[in-house]
Amino acid sequence: MPILTVKISARRSDTLTDKVAAMLAEHTSTILGKKPEVTAIAISYIDPRDWIIAGKSLQSHGKSSFALEIKVTDETNTKDEKKRYIEAVFSGFADILGDIHEESYIHVHDVRAASYGYGGKTQEFRYQHP
Repeated sequence: MPILTVKISARRSDTLTDKVAAMLAEHTSTILGKKPEVTAIAISYIDPRDWIIAGKSLQSHGKSSFALEIKVTDETNTKDEKKRYIEAVFSGFADILGDIHEESYIHVHDVRAASYGYGGKTQEFRYQHP
C-alpha cells in the first residue's frame, strides 16, 4: 500500500503519465513486492524553467529531472531491495525522459506501521488482524 509522489520536469501529457505510472507500478511490485491493487501514484509536472539545479534551470542545463518519494511500511524491504529499486527507477526515468540530470532524486521513506495506513486502518492493525 505504498503511496508514490513524483514530480517531473516536463510538459504534462497522458502518454508520459501512462509510461511513468506503468514503470513505477512494475518496479514497485516486482522489486519491493508491493501489491499493485493498493499502490497509489500521484504525478505532478513542473516546467523545466522553474526547476533549478546548481543555480540554473533545467531548461538551461538542457536536461530533464524527476523527484520521487515513496512511503513503505518500515521493516518490509531490505537495503538490497531498496538499492535495486532506486537503480531500476532511475534507469526507467532515463529511458522515458532521455537525458536526465544526475541530481534527480528517489527517496524511500520507511514509515512506522502504527503511524501509516489506508482505509482508516493502520498497517500495524492489518499486520495483527490479517
